[in-house]
Amino acid sequence: MMNNASIQVDIDTTRHTYPVPTSLHQFIKEDSVITRSPGRINLIGEHTDYNNGFVLPAAIDKAAYLVITPRNDNEIHLHSVDLHENYNTTVAELKKSAHSSWPNYILGVIEQFVLKGISVSGFDAALTGDIPIGAGLSSSAAVECAVALAMNELFATGFDKFTLVRLAQKAENEFVGVQCGIMDQFASMFGKYNHVMKLDCRSLAFEYVPFNMDGIKILLLDTNVKHSLGSSEYNVRRKQCETGVAWIQRYLPEVKSLRDATPEMLEKYILHDDILIYQRCKYVVDENARLLAACKDLEDGNIPAFGKKMYETHYGLSKLYEVSCPELDFLVTHVQDNPAVLGARMMGGGFGGCTINLVKEEAIGELVAETSLAYKKGMNMDLKTHIAKIETGSNILK
Repeated sequence: MMNNASIQVDIDTTRHTYPVPTSLHQFIKEDSVITRSPGRINLIGEHTDYNNGFVLPAAIDKAAYLVITPRNDNEIHLHSVDLHENYNTTVAELKKSAHSSWPNYILGVIEQFVLKGISVSGFDAALTGDIPIGAGLSSSAAVECAVALAMNELFATGFDKFTLVRLAQKAENEFVGVQCGIMDQFASMFGKYNHVMKLDCRSLAFEYVPFNMDGIKILLLDTNVKHSLGSSEYNVRRKQCETGVAWIQRYLPEVKSLRDATPEMLEKYILHDDILIYQRCKYVVDENARLLAACKDLEDGNIPAFGKKMYETHYGLSKLYEVSCPELDFLVTHVQDNPAVLGARMMGGGFGGCTINLVKEEAIGELVAETSLAYKKGMNMDLKTHIAKIETGSNILK
């Protein structure tokens, strides 16, 4: 965790000022730009993004912070405060780091600005943050958005936030080599305090939905595992969804993705040919409908009904889409009969990472202690826990 201290910078969030981490103070100069970009959670809507569906993410109170200062040459000097590592290169030599991954999330964004025709000159950059690594909170997207926002300001490029989101996503797709959807960068850039974002991944239209957190905490239970088959199985799931769409298109060519499919189409054109493809597609179609209904729950202030849908999502991810794992299933099953837990499910790509839980505030301490003991006994592993608050998206702090 980083140590926040005295520099306070006012930003128009109607919330509060965000402190610049003390560890960055030594890197700040008169002409420096300082940015903050948060990690994200996703309340409901998993594996729907690459099927042109809906997602419901929110920015959180854990973020990446970047200080970027112009140089008088074309050298780029990067420093990770948390890892105590340096990486130096030039604007003309933007190549992937073979030793550490963290520079690549910065270099990839720089490359995208260069490809846009921006005349990029050298700079120094120092990075820190308090987003737990490997917990599925999109620390990489936070770094990319912090860099994009900082470079946009430093080089006065005038790109709007939509453009910066696309640049950050392309940096991860093309430079880092991870074929992520746009949700992570979008949530980091556009998050709003005490609101989730209903994002249409086909049109990128979105609206803010109030999320009343009175008396409720978002508790992340970190399995402390990440099974290696995650990335390969992710690609398999994408292919299975595409196969289902292709089978429907033989009869209904207007169906371009599972976003356009209905349960009746799945039963008529897929179920009798392949039960596995049917199950994959059924989860996605159900999840899109579940998300729209969940947004109505939030508008009505009905958090228990919303939480019930989170449990339904986990069942679909575990039994139909099969991207869960024993550790995730253990944690969801363990809390599902606890009246203090309004909803729980695995979050993210799957095969490890966190479960996200909506928990009554007064029960947090007891729940964490009891679940940690049960997880140690049942899985023979230690449990990490994180409490997240819904916060504002990316900001320029200086």
